[in-house]
Amino acid sequence: MKDIFNTPLLDAQSLHKHFPIGKTPGLFARARGSAGPVPRLHAVDDVTFTIARGETLGLVGESGCGKSTLVRLLTRLLDLTDGSIQLDGEEIGHLPAKGFGKSLYRPRIQMVFQDAGDSLNPRFTAFAAIADPLRRLKPLPREALKARVEELAAMCGLPLELLGRFPHQLSGGQKARVGIARAIAVEPDLLILDEPTAALDVSVQVVILQLLDDLKQRLGMSYLFVSHDLNVVRLLCDRVMVMYLGRIVETGPAERVFRHPAHPYTRALLSAIPHFDQIKGSDGAASVPRLRISGEPRSPIDPDPKVCRFHGRCPQGTEACTQAMPLLQGVGPGHSVACHFPIIDTGIDTVRADTDEPDSLIEDVA
Repeated sequence: MKDIFNTPLLDAQSLHKHFPIGKTPGLFARARGSAGPVPRLHAVDDVTFTIARGETLGLVGESGCGKSTLVRLLTRLLDLTDGSIQLDGEEIGHLPAKGFGKSLYRPRIQMVFQDAGDSLNPRFTAFAAIADPLRRLKPLPREALKARVEELAAMCGLPLELLGRFPHQLSGGQKARVGIARAIAVEPDLLILDEPTAALDVSVQVVILQLLDDLKQRLGMSYLFVSHDLNVVRLLCDRVMVMYLGRIVETGPAERVFRHPAHPYTRALLSAIPHFDQIKGSDGAASVPRLRISGEPRSPIDPDPKVCRFHGRCPQGTEACTQAMPLLQGVGPGHSVACHFPIIDTGIDTVRADTDEPDSLIEDVA
């Protein structure tokens, strides 16, 4: 018998997604043995994590790090190169992406897209957009369908008189509400939010985030929240994962990761958050120290499996970083980092784990 209390809602193990680059050798070239190996772009490499029931997990990282590809794997829009995805203890990673839309698991994983305007069919009214997943996945009689759509609209704060309008007749916030109502229509267990407030005004962002938090409490859903806005992630998420060039470099409780980041890349991300106290003083120096990183990211095409992906940009990189890929290791309660020299915050000085000397990575920005 399945233990629903101890089984995570989503369990992703060793996920890989590699895309071939260039033309695949033809049949005769392969038969003659003259075809060389096809270069592959490693978009997602050995990613493992879980999402518990009722939990909000944040996923952050710079553009091109693999966040969108990971989301497409979880929603079964892409086939895995390797790995396992279990939903409530049942394997779904082996199901072909092309046929997953008709699977019984489809209603349980839904998504809110980054740009609500682009994700809505311009020929559908708001009513038709919200009703579409119900018609496809959970058919209802006409009157019951109408009542359900109106219930969802009210739940998401969308006035009923707007249900007959088309997307171009709605504001950005109203389109966002339609997208959220559409996503929760089939009562998913897991809602994946791909930067749901990125295209909205700041005042509207706050309202939509409050709506998402309220819906989570009312409906008992779990969230995977993908965002570049680290302040939002800190406020909304229980845990956070930091992704860099296809790999998870740090994960842990959101408050701990934000207060005590152990990976240099995480520190660089967090130091880029604007703060009022970063206003320069009379001497021209900033009051908040920042971590400077330079150089270009390593190529994701057939990367050396022994070299740390952050090597070359990391201010504390050594020869050891080119000889063995760092794996996630615990540095605190529920807090793991993939670094040979994790930065341990002692509460007085920040020191590297391999030395007792204060860390020199953080410099004042002149």
